[in-house]
Amino acid sequence: MLRTVFMIGLFAVGGLFLLKLFFGIFGAFFALMLVFLRMAIFMTIVGALIYLVVRIFSPDTARRLRERWSGTATM
Repeated sequence: MLRTVFMIGLFAVGGLFLLKLFFGIFGAFFALMLVFLRMAIFMTIVGALIYLVVRIFSPDTARRLRERWSGTATM
């Protein structure tokens, strides 16, 4: 039983060491990806707001933008 407790502790310490090593090496990469994700979400929200304003004030322009970026709808 004591051997089992020591093995669980050894695996836990080994896992913590590997996590520290993994995030130490790739930590900057993950931080950079989170910054890019935050920027992409922000630009998506701003773009949607601009499109909403264009759609309210100029529906014809919004239709042309929609056709340019997604093609014409076929029914």
